[in-house]
Amino acid sequence: MSGMRGRGLSLAVGVYAVILVVLAVVVMGGSDEAVAESLQTSTEADASAVGGERRQVVVERGMAGDAIASLLLDRGVIDDARRFNALLGYSGAAPSLQSGCYELESGIPTAEVIRRLTAGETTTQALVIPEGLRLEQIGELAIDAGVATAEQWDAAVASVEGSALPAGRGDEGLNGYLMPAAYPVECDTNATSFVESMAATFEERVTPELIAEAEAQGLTLHDVVTLASIVEREAVEKDEQPLVASVFRNRLDIGMALGADPTVQYALTTLPDRASVEQFGWWKQELTFDDLEVDSPYNTYVNAGLPPGPIANAGLDAIIATIRPAETEFLYFVAKGDGSHAFSETFEEHVANVERYQSGG
Repeated sequence: MSGMRGRGLSLAVGVYAVILVVLAVVVMGGSDEAVAESLQTSTEADASAVGGERRQVVVERGMAGDAIASLLLDRGVIDDARRFNALLGYSGAAPSLQSGCYELESGIPTAEVIRRLTAGETTTQALVIPEGLRLEQIGELAIDAGVATAEQWDAAVASVEGSALPAGRGDEGLNGYLMPAAYPVECDTNATSFVESMAATFEERVTPELIAEAEAQGLTLHDVVTLASIVEREAVEKDEQPLVASVFRNRLDIGMALGADPTVQYALTTLPDRASVEQFGWWKQELTFDDLEVDSPYNTYVNAGLPPGPIANAGLDAIIATIRPAETEFLYFVAKGDGSHAFSETFEEHVANVERYQSGG
């Protein structure tokens, strides 16, 4: 990839040099006096141009040079389409123009505009969506990045939720079905395209083979995504995810309540008054005994089995760990305080680990 980038820059520099030579040759002795006059004007205007307001310009794939000139004129980047086309034609740069999303200052030299378009200096940035976030938290990141307003985000989620993506999804909405990753954000990216991209990435990475492997174990896609979201929130270290998943799978096998704190954290945010969200954020850190008894189908301390749906959006590692848990007899784990956990098979061992790691013993 670095080789291609280097070649593109070299090409752009070469084109820029050709443009300057063309300007000199045509202005000094070109046969087309009209073009020479136009390019002379371009030279004088470009020499004094300092660049003004930044304008977003989307060059579509396959767009012709005259169409690009009209677009640049409409966006206020250039003030003379004929001049742009003349310089483009005499420089031979037209075949090298690259599609993409650009930010160009109004009034910058025409030659500089062509250089940037041939170099492909687009404004693509990456918006990183970490593992373990709720749908609302992803929306907050998208809003902060300027991808959408709150209203546009809600509308996009509702629109994608109403589609058939992904197959096998439960009735609890998109939460859990948006794949965490780094997503390119261009000036034409909007809320709907962003949500659709995350949903499509989920379908791409959670392959039919993985789903079939889960179904062979009696797990639906919704079961997997729901449990994986809990594993994602519980396991700070990725290499522990198969162990954490084994604890929950073992508990499910014997009808034992999962007893997962993240499900209680999620349950608290579903209360009608929303007081928990306003006071503690989306994930309350210090849970009380009253919290552990909250009346909610998401509370896995008081309800056996899986909650109705995912509590967060798990990464692919957590999903795979849920389908392929470590082979253990563990039923318990406790945080050591350093990001890792101590696992145990019996309640007595678990109590000892709690004493050791959480009671100063």
